[in-house]
Amino acid sequence: MSLLSHFVTDRRRFALSPSELIARAARASSRGVNVIQVRERDLEGDALAALVTRILEAVSGTATKVVVNDRADVALAAGAHGVHLRADSYSAARLRAIVPPGFLIGRSVHSGAEIDAAAAAGGCDYLSFGTLFASSGKPAGHPIAGLDALRDAVRRTAIPVIAIGGIDETALAGIEKTGAAGFAAVGMFM
Repeated sequence: MSLLSHFVTDRRRFALSPSELIARAARASSRGVNVIQVRERDLEGDALAALVTRILEAVSGTATKVVVNDRADVALAAGAHGVHLRADSYSAARLRAIVPPGFLIGRSVHSGAEIDAAAAAGGCDYLSFGTLFASSGKPAGHPIAGLDALRDAVRRTAIPVIAIGGIDETALAGIEKTGAAGFAAVGMFM
């Protein structure tokens, strides 16, 4: 099994200009990253759509899919491949009813109850489970799930599970052993 890889963007955390972020997205795509999740929470709709459009252009001709964090309107307007919903976001099933065929929908989940709710509601192509390990992107004391919880998450649902949170190259073998479909990371790709 080969793990799917998701690059989650965060240009402010790494003090990058949009052009520098686009260059990193292009580099990750050329190295085989499967999904780029554009998670630039500070940008309003027009600026976010412009950034997504530029990232789509940068990865054009590759197999990399581009999804937009929690903004289906921006994803659709920019021609992205899908959207990644927060755990507390709107229904994936309701969104599925209005998006084009093949539109990718993922959702963040943090507990068994959230996994069960997402599975029961339907509409998700994948679930992103974490925070798996301590991460510099989360405050001190943020709850950590660990590999045993990831293994339980994978067993709990038929929906592919992507691990996220504090992931680096040293964690990949352990993640693969849980049966997870892949991993998502910020720092590892930045």
